[in-house]
Amino acid sequence: MGSQGRAENEDKETFRQTFYPVAEHVRAFDPDVVLVVGARGAGKSELFRAAVVENLLPAVLRVKPGTRLGRLDLSHTTWLPAHPLGRDFADHAGLRRFFAGHERDHDAEVDLWFAYLVRVLRGTSQELQFTNPALLDSPGGDVEAIVGAFRELRNEPLLALDRLDRDLEESNRWIIVGYDELDILGGYDWEAMVRSIRGLVAFWANYARRWSRIRAKIFLRTDLFRRHGQSFGADLSKLAANRAEIIWSDRNLYAMLVKRIANSSDSLRAYCEQSRLRFTQDPDLGSLPQLAKAEDARPFIEKLAGQYMGADLKKGRTFHWLLSHVRDGNGHAMPRALVRLVEEAAQQELERPLAAYNRLLDPRSLRRALDVVSKEHVLQVNTHELPWLPGVAERMDGQGVPMPRQNAEKSLSRDWEGWSKSDEKVHPPAQDSAALVDYLLEIGVFRQRSERRIDAPDLFLAGLGMSRKGGVRKR
Repeated sequence: MGSQGRAENEDKETFRQTFYPVAEHVRAFDPDVVLVVGARGAGKSELFRAAVVENLLPAVLRVKPGTRLGRLDLSHTTWLPAHPLGRDFADHAGLRRFFAGHERDHDAEVDLWFAYLVRVLRGTSQELQFTNPALLDSPGGDVEAIVGAFRELRNEPLLALDRLDRDLEESNRWIIVGYDELDILGGYDWEAMVRSIRGLVAFWANYARRWSRIRAKIFLRTDLFRRHGQSFGADLSKLAANRAEIIWSDRNLYAMLVKRIANSSDSLRAYCEQSRLRFTQDPDLGSLPQLAKAEDARPFIEKLAGQYMGADLKKGRTFHWLLSHVRDGNGHAMPRALVRLVEEAAQQELERPLAAYNRLLDPRSLRRALDVVSKEHVLQVNTHELPWLPGVAERMDGQGVPMPRQNAEKSLSRDWEGWSKSDEKVHPPAQDSAALVDYLLEIGVFRQRSERRIDAPDLFLAGLGMSRKGGVRKR
């Protein structure tokens, strides 16, 4: 029911049935909002796909009365993805070479995005033709040729987009370009990623005020927004003042989970309704649960997996356990981890049935699933977002939490220079182990306990090879 917890794995029809619209997230598509910030797994890519790829905003406005998109007219709006672009954009190595060749040329960061924007918009107007055709005709992976041609054209691209913007205004039309998956820019090279994002932010900080009908949506991870805000300078401040943030309440998390389950099959929809859950039906979005508050989902969760995570209250209430065990060190629970927890527990039940009393899941399956989800979460993070995280796991493996902060610093300082032995740049973005602990606390991999003690949330615990002191052995 969750496509491994990733929206990009779902086909068109499945996506429509599983996407849960949140009224507060609609503000991200107000034309005057350029920057959209959200934590990893918060659903930025899903929201991007819903609007830019699947054109579901009209349906969202229909099922969420009272939501508004400012002055935007959806019936006259064209949505275009500007990143990722697949073969029409530079690869990791190409970006690194480009920035290495323009190390002191900060204008290159901005010109790169201007040049590729022109290429994205070329199908929207017949007037986007230039004296140097290399800007449009060069292969998307040849970033040097594309930016070189852009610079040779001097003012031609700017004047062409000015004309396009004027034509859009006169015909009451809009073009909105979206930028997603920015954390993969440059691959493992943090410097290339930061330069790429800094250039994109600087570009739209300047031109968002110039063009009224060519608009942008930049989807950016919260930790990148906070950590690199200073390096982005005043340009980020201009966009951040009117940003939208993708935040999930407990009510919306449970509504999202119920919607995914109910739309998986008619029998599961009926199973949900047996718990007094009410639904409305939409031709585009399927069955939509009506939850006024998070507690409205409690009867269903208890029917699904029981009231307690054991024989009695000592093991915790299932309703609270589900969210508390997928929260990061900052206390945030994200849709992806919650969906994967229930999806993996269902797989555990298929392979080793334990549930009884008309339940679909047993608490023991949920506990085993949590370890799987934790390992997946760490693995997915280190693939491109935190490529140095395996080094943390290597140094923390086998240790128990809570632990004194000085012990964590000591473990992480072991073979500090060894982080960079790989050909890729996998050294953590910290000068020493104390700064690294601060960063791990900041992004929620660790959490601070009293008396300078460090803990790790369950979402990261098994993935880092760590254990909780005094924990009960899983059966």
